[in-house]
Amino acid sequence: MQVFSMIYHVRSFELLKACIEDILSTIKPGEDDRKKRLCAIQELADSIYSVGALRGAAVKPFGSFISNLYAKSGDLDVSVDLWSSSRIPISKQKKQNDLRELKRALQIRGVARYMEFIPNARVPIIQYMSNQFDISCDISINYYPGRMKSRIFYWINTIDERFGDMVLLVKEWAKAQNINDPKNGTLNSYSLCLLVIFYFQRCEPAILPPLKEIYDGDVAKEMVFYDEKYVDEVCAANIARFLRQNMGQRNQTSLSCLFTSFFHEFLGIRGLSIKVISTYTGRLSESRTTQGGWPNHTACLSKIHLRDLIMPLEQLMRRRWNVLGVLSII
Repeated sequence: MQVFSMIYHVRSFELLKACIEDILSTIKPGEDDRKKRLCAIQELADSIYSVGALRGAAVKPFGSFISNLYAKSGDLDVSVDLWSSSRIPISKQKKQNDLRELKRALQIRGVARYMEFIPNARVPIIQYMSNQFDISCDISINYYPGRMKSRIFYWINTIDERFGDMVLLVKEWAKAQNINDPKNGTLNSYSLCLLVIFYFQRCEPAILPPLKEIYDGDVAKEMVFYDEKYVDEVCAANIARFLRQNMGQRNQTSLSCLFTSFFHEFLGIRGLSIKVISTYTGRLSESRTTQGGWPNHTACLSKIHLRDLIMPLEQLMRRRWNVLGVLSII
């Protein structure tokens, strides 16, 4: 715990504030970055048109780009949505076959480099770097859960501008500490976003409400068919209600103070390793391992086991660091 205690010995919050502002100005995308991503999406759409099995498919970006939580160096996630009148889920094999055809089309058109097809992942994907726009792209088929999570995060990001800044800072911090790589057993960016949401829910007064107060839809249904307009309407109405109810009670804590105290929220995780962070309820919950698990609502998209934080943070504690040091080298 000695390593984390350094957080509370920041000598100057003004210096920390200046560091944070400098970091955000460096990593936040501008209009040119947004346009490059839109062009990369169009480039993919043009390639898809040449694939017979995908002709007529819709190209739907998701992830941090849609949530407006992306950095200049961020990846671009895209779901190729195939229309089905029966609303029967498309088989994994068909997704694999269609992605193989798309890979060939991208190779023929010469739009991609460093291309990798990962057919046996839980969600089959193609990963590549756009030759023209130098953007790393992850392409999947009918990935409705990713699209829905991204849209909910978009609406969360409209509640308070500090949320987006905090997500960017925490992700950059995690990259600097080499604990933002799920392939090596550390945290993915989605988990880091959940940590920030949970922390903002636990602030006094709360900056964000429990996610069940934003969207409490039937996730199982939306795995087959995703109605973005409905999600938008529900989230917009619920967020407007939350802001009305909390008018005059806004949390005034500065971003620099929030950033430093964020780490303290998770100091005692070893003793809580059987617990689950539930941003759905805004509380720590018991881990459910019995058959049936979580109910079919937003809760199953908004939890993280505290035991999954232990190894990344213990790796971090074996290295010497302090907040100002981390910020100054990003």
